[in-house]
Amino acid sequence: MPTVKINGVEHEVEAGMTVLQACEQAGVEIPRFCYHERLSIAGNCRMCLVEVKPGPPKPQASCALPVQDGQEIVTDSDMVHKARKGVMEFLLINHPLDCPICDQGGECDLQDQAMAYGFSGSRFEENKRAVADKYMGPLIKTIMTRCIHCTRCVRFVAEVAGVEDIGLLNRGEAAEISSLEQAVDSELSANVIDLCPVGALTSKPYAFEARPWELKKTESIDVMDAVGSNIRVDARGNEVLRVLPRLNEDVNEEWISDKTRYACDGLVRQRLDRPYVRGADGKLHPADWSTALQTVADKLKATEASKIAAIAGDLVDAESVFALRALMQRLGVANIDCRQDGARIEAEPRAQYLFNSGIAGIERADAILIVGANLRWEAPLINARIRKRWLESGLKVGLIGPQVKSTYDVEYLGAGPETLQQVVDGAHGFAETLKQAERPLIIVGMGALARPDGAEALGAVRRLAEAVGAVGDDWNGFNVLHTAAGRVGAMELGFLPGEGGRSVPEILDGARAGEIEVVYLHGADEVDMSALEKAFVIYQGHHGDKGAHAADVILPGAAYTEKNATYLNTEGRVQLARRAVFPPGEAREDWAILRALSERAGATLPFDSLEALRRQMREQHPRLTRLDEAEPGEWGAFGADGAMDASRAFVSPVENFYMTDPISRCSQTMAACTQEILLARGEGQRAIEGGAAHG
Repeated sequence: MPTVKINGVEHEVEAGMTVLQACEQAGVEIPRFCYHERLSIAGNCRMCLVEVKPGPPKPQASCALPVQDGQEIVTDSDMVHKARKGVMEFLLINHPLDCPICDQGGECDLQDQAMAYGFSGSRFEENKRAVADKYMGPLIKTIMTRCIHCTRCVRFVAEVAGVEDIGLLNRGEAAEISSLEQAVDSELSANVIDLCPVGALTSKPYAFEARPWELKKTESIDVMDAVGSNIRVDARGNEVLRVLPRLNEDVNEEWISDKTRYACDGLVRQRLDRPYVRGADGKLHPADWSTALQTVADKLKATEASKIAAIAGDLVDAESVFALRALMQRLGVANIDCRQDGARIEAEPRAQYLFNSGIAGIERADAILIVGANLRWEAPLINARIRKRWLESGLKVGLIGPQVKSTYDVEYLGAGPETLQQVVDGAHGFAETLKQAERPLIIVGMGALARPDGAEALGAVRRLAEAVGAVGDDWNGFNVLHTAAGRVGAMELGFLPGEGGRSVPEILDGARAGEIEVVYLHGADEVDMSALEKAFVIYQGHHGDKGAHAADVILPGAAYTEKNATYLNTEGRVQLARRAVFPPGEAREDWAILRALSERAGATLPFDSLEALRRQMREQHPRLTRLDEAEPGEWGAFGADGAMDASRAFVSPVENFYMTDPISRCSQTMAACTQEILLARGEGQRAIEGGAAHG
């Protein structure tokens, strides 16, 4: 390890570090604009100048200078101070005095560093340079005169997002950042707003909404997909104004998807803020809580347990699933299921429904097979991890399923079960690629599992994992990619059919035939509601989506930003979401609704508080006590050994990335993205029609 002297103090640092990294490790702050630890080094801004000996008698850019044994680094000499003031003066030459009206105000690196390292006045008397604003889509607002050409945005979209939609045009004083007046075609595009150190790229939906010091900041968990991104929810009063990423190296690093960031405006639209009961005229009428709960309780008590069913939706939290399962058990109901898409996975062994390698484990893989998934739309951050690994090692990636535009080189193997069977049998060349890999990784999505022959597809992928050595003592490369944030938590809690119970397809068939008379939809909006026309439907949820339209009684619940809750992501990581705002109107937290209902139904649940519920839940399911931990599931035999339906290709369940759940379907921003980005590519008409069908 090289030994360097920083401001007169010796430090041992890792070989290969830059001078800037060595100074940061030693606790010495160096200002910077263009440098970012997750992007390549550009050396554009020159703000990180330091004095280095031995070396030329001038300041040097520390971000691009590797450390060497015996170096002397000085960060606080007169030369360095003068150089930094000069660089700052040049950066501010053309920068407009926009701070009072700039959305970056209060969170701006340029403001902070101008105060700490800048010159006290201006000596520039020439004409200022102005740059026309550029169009970058419905999410990114541009004020390009503020741009200092750090190129963070250019490097992010090229290196992390994997598209080439933003670039630097011209040279010298004529240089401009541009997307050529096109919307940025990436599910991660809005991360450039966080990266921009000045106010050149800001949030278009959030423009002029609030100042950072007005906002209450709450650390929480995202539910727009099953990755479980760590987020910060910023609210003013009782309205969520924005969602920002939090750092978690094992899950989302410091990025979030555009849907995670911007679907929050759907939280205030089409909300269920009071109970409703369907009257004799066939219309839903507002009711008080006592009437609604009593109506549901009377119906439950008057119906045989075998004719009652409960379905848990995609956004449900672990606490409410635990309460609903306990209530159904006390009523003797075995017809419960959380797999509303019909996925053919079971509770045991756990390995069959987990992302066993962990999301961070992707960075150890050396060959990947994707089966029945469109990762760009189903899990953009997992897709970004694969791209990161591909850039580092050039690993080979094979794809069976929908052929989509990828952000890394993919060998397209085929569309469906026939190709998968060839790989399992070893007849396809990619089987040898997996066998030769030291740590092969297989990702199977709901496009393969949420179909009638999903159990056979699951069994085929399990046999493949065993055959190519993807499962071993220190490596489990068998991964299931979920699309529903609440699915793994519900599987962990056993919200599955009991002895003699029905699964979701069987519940729907029973409702059509009149064998199921009462259906309790807990946030379930993705099932075929036409099958429930004969049944008495109870809908507990937070938005007026398909489930609410089909309901006979509506019990208004809380959205993910309005409750303290536990979620398990696709790898089984236990994470806590925290309440940022309160539910609107008369809506209540889901576990509290179920507790009140149980009392009226004569099956009182044994807890009166969230703490008591969590205590019981964790006693019965000890894994939920291990917060922010993910461990592979126990391996065993699972799936079926029969033949798959070769006539049906694997199709991703996500038809429109921007609208996948009741919240995002109510978002005006997500509607604008669908219109301006998907329709511009000719991919959105079917997606818009699908969204409209949900109301």
